[in-house]
Amino acid sequence: MSEETVVTATEAPVTTIARIGEHEGKSVMLKGWLYNLRESGKLLFPIFRDGSGTIQGIVPKAAVPAEVFDKIKGLTQESSVIVTGKVRADKRAPGGYELDVENVEVVQRVPEDDPFPISLKEHGTDFLMEHRHLWIRTPRQSAILRIRAEIIKAARDFLDDNGFVLTDPPILTPAACEGTSTLFPVEYFGDEAYLTQSGQLYIESTALALGKVYSFGPTFRAEKSKTRRHLTEFWMVEPEWAYAGLDDLMGLAEQFISFIVDRALTRRAADLKVIGRDTTKLEAIKAPFPRVSYDEAVQMLNDAHAKGLLEQPFEYGNDFGSPDETYISSQFDSPVMVHRYPAAVKAFYMEPDPQNSKYALCVDVLAPEGYGEIIGGSQRIASYDLLKKRIEEHNLPLDAFKWYLDLRQYGSVPHSGFGMGIERAVAWICGLEHVRETIPFARTLNRIYP
Repeated sequence: MSEETVVTATEAPVTTIARIGEHEGKSVMLKGWLYNLRESGKLLFPIFRDGSGTIQGIVPKAAVPAEVFDKIKGLTQESSVIVTGKVRADKRAPGGYELDVENVEVVQRVPEDDPFPISLKEHGTDFLMEHRHLWIRTPRQSAILRIRAEIIKAARDFLDDNGFVLTDPPILTPAACEGTSTLFPVEYFGDEAYLTQSGQLYIESTALALGKVYSFGPTFRAEKSKTRRHLTEFWMVEPEWAYAGLDDLMGLAEQFISFIVDRALTRRAADLKVIGRDTTKLEAIKAPFPRVSYDEAVQMLNDAHAKGLLEQPFEYGNDFGSPDETYISSQFDSPVMVHRYPAAVKAFYMEPDPQNSKYALCVDVLAPEGYGEIIGGSQRIASYDLLKKRIEEHNLPLDAFKWYLDLRQYGSVPHSGFGMGIERAVAWICGLEHVRETIPFARTLNRIYP
């Protein structure tokens, strides 16, 4: 039986702030915490939070017993409380409702001599990150985490509903997937192993068993990067599809992103409003997305440099850096799909373009508003001999990839997949300045506490 339905003959029904509108005109019970308290003469205005949202209570001195008024007046920030009150619609209220408080039970009162450290004044980023375990209680951070949960659920729902089977790759691996320079080594019973950079290689094998699969889990990159886009530990959703080419993959990616954005707009409108997101930009995100080749994107960058819009000319053959991605994406109102990069700057497992083997059959999806790459994917090499050659060219240990080569030895087929970092997607959809707010506890170059 859910908490929603636990009611005794004498008690008001327990509900959440998110669902309080279902009880308009009736008394309910909320279990939560005091976020803030204002006083105006003989009126108290406590703001309560319960994890699903916030609501303002109204407490006229004449309307409640003196001990209830004094108890509320003496509450401190983040004291835990069980509140009973009548739900009243109010168009001026942020959530459309207020609570006429009738009673309050104090579960734990935060003492004045050791107050909650994150007050309503401004705090520096270092202080907030040091107190991240408490910072996540604030309305903005809670809203971001609810949106993150919705994005994850939407990603799973889309893939589940389109015939993709969830398969879980290992987190401990014997070799690199995305290059050896960003591996986190760990000791594994006397042998060296690594924290996974991606589940891709493993779900290629499950795709050849099940046809359409995906993985969702933590990934680790030991990049010594301090940019606002990078975490050392992040979560990736990675679909892999047997008998699919690059065009199939690009179609999947744009439908996937469109679905996720629409779900966030539909189900998390209130939370997007809390964080101040301009949703008109998200409402324009509909498939199909513009597609430009690497060569066309390079031409865009060089034209911008000639007009004085970029400081440096782009050197052909390089991968795009953050400023390059930012400029390219700024030319479009929706995500843009940049495809067919030079094979030399991409991973060893990418299929060469049959029209020109200088290029790889790959795609990066760049989010608008300067958020950079949110999806990277490719068609995978299907040939045993070519894959073996690429592994050797990248100086990777052949023994560690014997199982991966087996996939090309026994019933190899064209297959494709992509990865989307959840945190990058959350940062873009929420319009956040830094990716560190997109995950409950960020792991960055100089932070592993708390």
